[in-house]
Amino acid sequence: MPLPDRPSRDRPLRVAYLVYRGNPHCGGQGVYTHYLARELTAMGHHVEVYSGQPYPELHDPSLLVKVPSLDLYRPDNPFRVPWPHEFRDSVDLREFGIMSAAGFPEPYTFSVRARRLLARRRDDFDLVHDNQCLGTGLLRMIDDGWPVCATLHHPITVDRDLDLAHTTNPWRRLTLRRWYSFLGMQMKVARRIPRLVTVSESSRGDIVEQMGVARDRLHIVPVGVDQAVFRPLPHVARVPGRLMTTASSDVPMKGLVPLLEALAKIRTERPDAHLVVIGKKKNGSRIPGVISRLGLEGAVEFVSGVSTERIVELYAEAEAACVPSLYEGFSLPAIEAMACGVPLVATTGGALPEVVGTGGETAVTVEPGDPSALAGALLRLLGDPDLRARIGAAGRERVLDRFTWRATAEGMVENWRALLDSRAGSGGAEGAPAAC
Repeated sequence: MPLPDRPSRDRPLRVAYLVYRGNPHCGGQGVYTHYLARELTAMGHHVEVYSGQPYPELHDPSLLVKVPSLDLYRPDNPFRVPWPHEFRDSVDLREFGIMSAAGFPEPYTFSVRARRLLARRRDDFDLVHDNQCLGTGLLRMIDDGWPVCATLHHPITVDRDLDLAHTTNPWRRLTLRRWYSFLGMQMKVARRIPRLVTVSESSRGDIVEQMGVARDRLHIVPVGVDQAVFRPLPHVARVPGRLMTTASSDVPMKGLVPLLEALAKIRTERPDAHLVVIGKKKNGSRIPGVISRLGLEGAVEFVSGVSTERIVELYAEAEAACVPSLYEGFSLPAIEAMACGVPLVATTGGALPEVVGTGGETAVTVEPGDPSALAGALLRLLGDPDLRARIGAAGRERVLDRFTWRATAEGMVENWRALLDSRAGSGGAEGAPAAC
């Protein structure tokens, strides 16, 4: 199939953007997709978003192309058994079969469906951009002649290793290994993608080391924040003792348990200290048991399903925010809190030092997994209004200087143009696979 003419450096690009799940309220993929598509459209580019369930909320809903799955992990019925009439083809059968064997099928099955949908649309787009699906269907797209770029936020090998390290039950360890079996596919695909974008130098180093991707194929484009939405609200009064965190998933990597242990320590000195968690407790979660064990009933509130504006109000009510993660490839919650002018306590896990800046100046930083250190840092902020004001103001200034969605979109476009230029220079051929 002949390739379309390469766009000139100043012509707007036409992009098929892939996101295998785009939940707008939980996790970062839906947020990343929403703002990136919005900024790229404002810059004049045409971006159609191909997404599986849950679908993202887009500034222009007409740009969403739904790629329905069996939706096996819907919140009201996770790991469900579909009705016979729901099976449409062999991809659906494979999706259910992989789930039934304790695997996670969505990256693979979404990529196959997306390739089918794009097969007749080669002339409509200049390139495909994948948001950390890295399914086998992308390799078939490369074989079909598509220029392919991908965002790899951080290596999921980190999630797997931390989950396994916090699990002693042999059956649980077995099912976790089955669940993460899609990683072998993602590593294979990532090594074939000619150009990848990641969000921090820390993530780049981890991807190279743990996934075997060639360093010269990885390019850094940091994540942004909507500074007009996430902003200080001076008319909203701070609530004494209020702390805030975001925990969109109940996994060890997010560090919620060490933060709860820190809160128990803080309350021995500050009985008014309490925590608002932006997130939802999952069925079977260990968190309620931890709260009960630590005597924190009534001191921890989970908030979910609220508007972004309400979340900004909650930041305005907090005296301090915390990102207690053991590891982050970037951290949207960190820059959202900082953009709101809330003084932040963050660990030094993964890319967090790159994001939050110098400890004691734009945030207070501690080692990950240390409840005593978290408690000490948060008590220091709670007890010093001047320090809170100084760090909050410096944190917002750092975000405005470095982390905006327009800067993210501009960096992405530069990578897309570089990908297309490299194809033109090599006669349209994709780069050779990196050594495994």
